Amino acid sequence: MRKIILSILLGLAIILGSIYGAGLIADSKENRRPIPKKVIKTVFIDTVINGIVPIKVPANGNLVAKERVELYAEVQGVLKKGGQLFKTGQEYRSGQALVRIDASEYYASVQSAKSNLYNLVTSIMPDLQLDYPEDFSKWQSYLANFDLEKTTPKLPEINSDKEKYFITGRGIFSSYYNVKNLEQRLSKYVISAPFTGILTEALVTEGTLVRTGQKLGEFIKVGTYELEVAISKSYADFLKVGEEVALTTLDKTKSYVGRVARINGRVDQASQTITAFIEVKGDNLKEGQYLEANLNAKNENNAIEIDRALVNDNNQIFVVRDSILDLIDVYPVYFSDKNVVLKDVPDGETIVSKPVVGAYAGMLVKVYGADNAEKSAE
Repeated sequence: MRKIILSILLGLAIILGSIYGAGLIADSKENRRPIPKKVIKTVFIDTVINGIVPIKVPANGNLVAKERVELYAEVQGVLKKGGQLFKTGQEYRSGQALVRIDASEYYASVQSAKSNLYNLVTSIMPDLQLDYPEDFSKWQSYLANFDLEKTTPKLPEINSDKEKYFITGRGIFSSYYNVKNLEQRLSKYVISAPFTGILTEALVTEGTLVRTGQKLGEFIKVGTYELEVAISKSYADFLKVGEEVALTTLDKTKSYVGRVARINGRVDQASQTITAFIEVKGDNLKEGQYLEANLNAKNENNAIEIDRALVNDNNQIFVVRDSILDLIDVYPVYFSDKNVVLKDVPDGETIVSKPVVGAYAGMLVKVYGADNAEKSAE
């Protein structure tokens, strides 16, 4: 019996000792979990001052030469080698020969026709001297100035019906216009540059047999280009011919100033846009170069412009009132890629100028720079 009692007492002592030891261990353990501090976010603010906001409509496109010529052959022959090779990138001055087609055979037929005309005029000289002595001198002067190596001179002016009938009856008029027609066609064997420019496309080379109607290449005038852009029809009424337009390259490294040259009068039915053509000049510009334009569409009165990320889906923005965030309704009138133009924002209102993560109405915030302003006041 005594052993049982001693065993029970020993067990109780062990249990009480364990409980006491556990309590000492629990009391000695430090609480390492920090007490969370209340974080007050800092916000950037702006004071609203309504004014005139110019709305700029962004557009983009590729440059096209304002003056360009597609070269086509109107005659047939072998392309001759000229002073410069007919190659892409070759520059030509105004009036310089771009294309020369071998016309030796055709030239011979032209000279034959001119010789026939000269012989006809020569054959009527004896009759003119006898029957129309008053007209003899001018026809004699015509023969004296007739040069087979030069363009056929214009026939002398007819002074009377008798002279007209006489000249017509001898076939001189028909022979003359036949020669002029041949000379006109002979001129098509040489294509000259209508302006100083550069050859941007060459589809034939020297020695190639050129056929009538065949395209030979393209020739453009450098320095003056046009940018074709599509503008929403809602802003078409505000565009004016002659208005300046700011242009930039895709990487924003170069900027140019263009002018609206033309505005199409037809609205594209698919996109509901109107095409505008912006003329721009520059020696370092190239055809096909991509440029971005900002067109001055209109000026919006009594408005402000802010980052579009500050406007939520319900057309509301955050304002700061006594260090507390609040929401007010706004009226957006124009969205660009980065900004938005707003109306109905009261003057003097303190708005948040940079987005705040997790912001909500009633949130306690601290205005950036407020502490420094209070210290300066003290």
